[in-house]
Amino acid sequence: MTAKTSISLTDAQDDYARGLIESGQFPSLSAVLQHGLELLRRSNEQRDLEIEALRALLDQRRSAEFVDLDKGEADTRKMLDGKRKARAAL
Repeated sequence: MTAKTSISLTDAQDDYARGLIESGQFPSLSAVLQHGLELLRRSNEQRDLEIEALRALLDQRRSAEFVDLDKGEADTRKMLDGKRKARAAL
């Protein structure tokens, strides 16, 4: 199914689109615009998927156990000390 519509382009956009047609990359102005819209649709879908994934990650992090800064630093120091001792024993 196709829909006929009227659009306005800037002179620069029109020149660019017609250059794509003249170079043989597209058969018509409609094909150029259809391709551009398809790229925009895919880009928006990808962005929406990324936002959804980030929201899921945030939800997961919010529901996880919280470790305060002091405990995190103490655990890190303990882990590093253990690694240093293990290395010194070699």
